Amino acid sequence: MSEEILINVTPSETRVAVVEDGLLQEVYLERKSQDSYLGNIYKGRVSRVLPGMQAAFVEIGLARTAFLHVSDIVRKNPELEDSDTEQPPEPLIAELVREGELVTVQVIKDPLGSKGARLTTNLSIPSRYLVLLPGEGSIGVSVRIDDEDERRRLSAMLEELGSGEQEHGYIVRTNAEGVEAHALATDRVFLARVWQDIEAKIKQSEAGVCVFEDLSLASRSMRDLMHGEVDKVRIDDTQVLTQVRKFTHRFIPDWLDRVELYSNERPIFDLYGVEDEIQRALSRSVPLKSGGYLVIDQTEAMTTIDVNTGAYIGHRNLEETIYKTNLEAADSCARQLRLRNLGGIIIVDFIDMLSEQHRDMVLRTLKRALTRDTAKFSVSEITQLGLVEMTRKRTTESLGHRLCVSCPTCDGRGVIKSAETVSFEIIREIMRSGRQFEASKIMVMASPDVVDKILDEHSTTVAELEEMLGKSIHFQLEEQYGLEMFDVVLL
Repeated sequence: MSEEILINVTPSETRVAVVEDGLLQEVYLERKSQDSYLGNIYKGRVSRVLPGMQAAFVEIGLARTAFLHVSDIVRKNPELEDSDTEQPPEPLIAELVREGELVTVQVIKDPLGSKGARLTTNLSIPSRYLVLLPGEGSIGVSVRIDDEDERRRLSAMLEELGSGEQEHGYIVRTNAEGVEAHALATDRVFLARVWQDIEAKIKQSEAGVCVFEDLSLASRSMRDLMHGEVDKVRIDDTQVLTQVRKFTHRFIPDWLDRVELYSNERPIFDLYGVEDEIQRALSRSVPLKSGGYLVIDQTEAMTTIDVNTGAYIGHRNLEETIYKTNLEAADSCARQLRLRNLGGIIIVDFIDMLSEQHRDMVLRTLKRALTRDTAKFSVSEITQLGLVEMTRKRTTESLGHRLCVSCPTCDGRGVIKSAETVSFEIIREIMRSGRQFEASKIMVMASPDVVDKILDEHSTTVAELEEMLGKSIHFQLEEQYGLEMFDVVLL
């Protein structure tokens, strides 16, 4: 599988696209007007402790106070996570923090909607191959490295570098698979310097100050997305190219020749139809090659994905048609989750299959397609109703929420009232206002569709109202009014 990373830069926005075999898989964007705080470390002050929620609100200098739960203060014992032994019970939040207390915290979830950022006191500082856990003495290896011999090799190398004495803890990242000891040693020295700088800033800073800010999006992409299968990294800005080359030269010099300037007159995101794919990712419906389609609805509580056969009729029988559609949908679902950055609870409604073997194969296809996703996920078995329940870790807002706002006409409902409904609302308002207030004339201002509906289909009703109220009723077309907008004015 060939893979490319495309980085598009404008003065106020940076976008990164991950393309696999000519097909867009992931999009990241960073705007000066929409800063991400993920990974930033702050010196905060506890503003309020909520014992009933086992949480506290912390002022870190952002528009909304951030949220700190007790589970993000006490680090779980990783040795117990996969064992039958239960984790010890969580202590009371009031025993850990007090109002007015200064705390060093890190953002683990950006502000989403009306919610403030989510925080943790368990700090972690990533580099290319390692993640530093200040004050911890343990060493861990990413679960995505599934070769046991490789896991033992990496763990032993890191222990040798610390000479058996670990002042801080470390997690070996997936990128470290196959690297030699000198690469880990370089990262270890770099992280030690970063932590020393953070400690100095913590001592000198007031509450609400950011003491550590993560790398720019372009450099983060090299740190987190670059791996052996990436053939090229194309950047359309010389300044960012220089910045990325410096980062690459320092941490992954062997791949420096893969970073190149894109100087073609054709926009970089026109390659592989990336711009068109982003536009399609904002649509509710996703067509499948076979003729079927997905319908994706994102709500506050969860995201639902409905699978439909559409125009696909198959070649053998109905069961085979459904099976083929579900297989294709499983691959497409995994891609859409990455591309749209959908997180939280996700329900996939596959078309009902009679064969248990078919159900198992569709589920395996979905899980296999999800293995390339860098976000943490869990997938349940297919229920008798053909539903798959899954979760995907959400740290930033979805692509749709980043690029779009609620429709001013329907206010995000997805539907608006019909001209018929608005007509009857106007008639009721005329009756209410005409009886309540003294006036000789009533003026109704509404959209052309509504006025046409009233004059064409309800002219008799209007005449009866004039006679009943003793007032003349006039209608005025307002081109700028939406279908639901109207005003009833007494003259």
